[in-house]
Amino acid sequence: MSNSELLQIEPLELQFPFELKKQISCSLQLTNKLDNYVAFKVKTTNPKKYCVRPNTGVVLPHSTCDVTVTMQAQKEAPPDLQCKDKFLLQSVVVSPGVTTKDINPDMFSKQLGNRVEECKLRVSYVPPPQPPSPVREGSEEGSSPRASLSENGTVNQIPDYNSMSKAYVDSLENTPEVKALISKLSEEKNTAIQQNNKLKQEVELLRRQGNRSHGGIPFIYVIIVGLIGILLGYLLKRT
Repeated sequence: MSNSELLQIEPLELQFPFELKKQISCSLQLTNKLDNYVAFKVKTTNPKKYCVRPNTGVVLPHSTCDVTVTMQAQKEAPPDLQCKDKFLLQSVVVSPGVTTKDINPDMFSKQLGNRVEECKLRVSYVPPPQPPSPVREGSEEGSSPRASLSENGTVNQIPDYNSMSKAYVDSLENTPEVKALISKLSEEKNTAIQQNNKLKQEVELLRRQGNRSHGGIPFIYVIIVGLIGILLGYLLKRT
């Protein structure tokens, strides 16, 4: 902050996070702690490179004014990010009621006997802020849950999705609907197994009777046995 008697200027060094082919802006704050109206004017050694808005104005008593300085996009970076550009801020007490439209160059002329205060501002380039590194989410199979840092500084545990899936499946198995479906399928499977055993016994019985009668099994029995086998196979496949 400057020690000017008319305006307090902050900061005294304009810092631009330098990036190629990109417009960059920074701000000045002018504070008037007096009871007088204070007019100001901003000049630079490189007017084609910078745009100052507003470059002239009036700061009312006990008020502040923000000035934005924009550096045009640069095609090349200076060696070691060194900058020799400078700004000059002039300030002078004016009559009450004066507005920006009333400002003229004669107000800042020392030859006309005006008390003009001047403050030189330096320019510096700084490296642009680095983006935050990405945080890996999730955990590898068989490893414990990992922790991540949230924006407010607290540590969050990343959930173990394998454990969550297993718990979800276990909870489904305990529902009445699932239990009833499992019981029904088990009964159908047991019935099919019993019918299959019974069919085997009947086939064995027919085979023995055929041996005693020295004849073959009637063709109709073969067809019935085949149909029953197909039906049982379909029922077993469903379960």
